[in-house]
Parts: sequence; C-alpha cells; structure tokens
Amino acid sequence: MAVAAASQARARAVSDRGQIAAFLRRDRLYAAYAIGDLDGPNRGRVAWAMAHDETGSPTALVMHHEGLVPQPLFLMGAPDGCRAILESVLRPRDAYLQATELLQGAVRDLYDLDAPIAMLRMVVDRATFSPFAGPAQRLTALDIDDLNQLYQLGYRAGFPPSVVEDGVYYGVRVRGRLVSAAGTHAINPREEIAVVGNVMTHVDYRGHDFAKMVTSAVTADLLGRVTDVALNVHADNDPAVAAYGRLGYRTHCQLVERLVRRRAGGWGLMRPIREAMRIPWQRESK
Repeated sequence: MAVAAASQARARAVSDRGQIAAFLRRDRLYAAYAIGDLDGPNRGRVAWAMAHDETGSPTALVMHHEGLVPQPLFLMGAPDGCRAILESVLRPRDAYLQATELLQGAVRDLYDLDAPIAMLRMVVDRATFSPFAGPAQRLTALDIDDLNQLYQLGYRAGFPPSVVEDGVYYGVRVRGRLVSAAGTHAINPREEIAVVGNVMTHVDYRGHDFAKMVTSAVTADLLGRVTDVALNVHADNDPAVAAYGRLGYRTHCQLVERLVRRRAGGWGLMRPIREAMRIPWQRESK
C-alpha cells in the first residue's frame, strides 16, 4: 500500500464492485460514464483505485481504461486522494482525462496537459423529459455500414455490428439515406443510468431538427429501462445545449476533458525514442 506524503492519503487498487459502486453513487450523474463501465462489456479492461484517509474512509476514486492508445481517465473525490492514486497506483503514460476543473490540479505536476475542452454534463429523467416527435427509426446491425458512413469512419476504424446490437441507436433517413443518428455510450440497468452519445447529422441536412428527433427517440427508449439519462456537450455549443434543453435535459455540472502525458520517469524520457521507433501499424492506430 502506497502513501502520499503530502496528504497522508492511502491509495490502493480496488476491484470490489460494491465498494466502487458505493463511491460512484455519491454523485451518480457526474459518474455516469464510469458507472456504465462498471458493468459494461469492457469492464475487464478497466482498472480502479481508491484513496482513504487516516480513519479508513474512502476519499477519492480513479478509473482508467487499459489499452495502447490514450484511454479515458476519470477522477472523483478529494484532489489529494486522486493525486495519491495517480502518483503511486494508477500511472497511465498517456490518457484522456475527464474531471471537474477542481480535480485538474491533481494531475498538473505529474502530467503535461493539452488544451482543455469545456464540456457540460446534461441529464434528464422521466419527470423532466419532453419528447420531440419525428420520423426516427430504431437502427439494427443491418444499418452498421450506413452508420459508419454517416460518422465518416473508415473500414478499420468503423463500429462493429455489436455496437448497435448492444446499445440503442435511432436514425432518420431521407430518400433512403441515413442523414442523422444518435446512440448510446453506456447502459447500466442495474444502476438505473444510461449515457447518450454519437449524435450526428450530415452537414447537408442540418437545420431540420433531425438531431433533436433522434436524441429524443434514444432518450425515450432509455427512460423505459433506467431512471436517469446523461450526455456530454461542448459548453460553447449553444445550439446543441438549447436543443437538449428543449428535450428536458438540464446541466448537472461542467467538466474539462484533455489529453494528458506523463511527465516524470523513464517512460517520459524515452518518449521521443519510442515515437521514432513506433512500427507502422501502431502509428496508424493512434
């Protein structure tokens, strides 16, 4: 068990679902994405660590997806506890950080930080949801090629059919062409929460409320299964924020997302050499 000298927060890896879930429920709307990963199909690739104070009470939780390319890094709780975890337990080389502005300070002396992206976490429940009618239809695995074309994903980077099969996706077609779609990042029926994502309308068809239609359809479907639905939107995207507000979404908190790169240690010193020696398939996967 490692101890951070500055705060005396004790940090350790944790795998007990009950302990993790209990901490995430302290602010389940802020932790919506992490809750999705708690029981999601990729849970085997997720590492968790928790910090405790001198009384043994948990004060912070950090989650990181394991993988070759920068993966999500989620912070929750006390900044000193988060820092203790990142200093001694979870030490990703590169990561895509998602946390409140207050928690950004937990990584500043450990990582180089790219420019921040301000995001709003918006949420809706059955009481506040206001549907928006439209010709949105449920998508299936048979629609995966059209969906990947809408998202402009290449063959190697495209979504597999399981994304649609395991999630909830709706789309709008114009003369047979899929021009707008929305889907899910995560659904956790056990924790009664889901996350909407991948909302996209082709540039030639914007201004017709298609995004509201597909987001409304996905939201309505999800609220038949869970009590709360969340999504992220760029804080400066006023039209999108207004559109989600029309559906009954409200702002729960503001987040900051940014790429972070570990500053200290051998891996950091070796970065230029590693990048120069990266084999072609690794470079393409970034």
